[in-house]
Amino acid sequence: MKTGITKRVADIIDITGLGKEQGKKIKMLSKGYKQRVGLAQALIHNPEVLILDEPTSGLDPNQLVEIRKLIAEIGKDKCVMLSTHIMQEVEALCNRVIIINNGKIIADDSTAILKEQFADKTEISISFKKPIDLALLKSINGIEQITKFDDASYLVVCRQAEKVKEALFNLASSRQTIILSLAESSKNLEQVFMDLTKQKS
Repeated sequence: MKTGITKRVADIIDITGLGKEQGKKIKMLSKGYKQRVGLAQALIHNPEVLILDEPTSGLDPNQLVEIRKLIAEIGKDKCVMLSTHIMQEVEALCNRVIIINNGKIIADDSTAILKEQFADKTEISISFKKPIDLALLKSINGIEQITKFDDASYLVVCRQAEKVKEALFNLASSRQTIILSLAESSKNLEQVFMDLTKQKS
């Protein structure tokens, strides 16, 4: 019969997926399994709060996915604080974000709200079949910045993307040309982080 300590160890081995490697010395384990051992050590005493510093650093893609799943599972029952500069990890794992710059908190909210508040600009990459006068693009309400690739291709930064796209289609029609390609992208959390830290540095 297992004692309380023995059962706890067995439970943590099961939770962290270390079963098939439990007979090995730590130095013989892969980077991913070493990370799992670190999580197991942190969990063994059943803490209410778990603080993880760069838990996915140096992992290959498969290990990365596995560790993310494990952290997400742990987060269902515990408060997990993740310290990282990798914003993709934040978007994948966190529901609340605190951004610190020069020792000061400059943002504290959910990932969705942060992107909504600070990533309100959209980049639109557009190519027309025939050249379009730059002045005509500049006259469209909502466009704040234009980068010219050639006489028929541009990157525009704008607000109210749907209205701007409608205006671009109308412009193409009025100039008797067509749009060959149009792609848009909103800022992700990494770009929000860069903007905020630049503003506050």
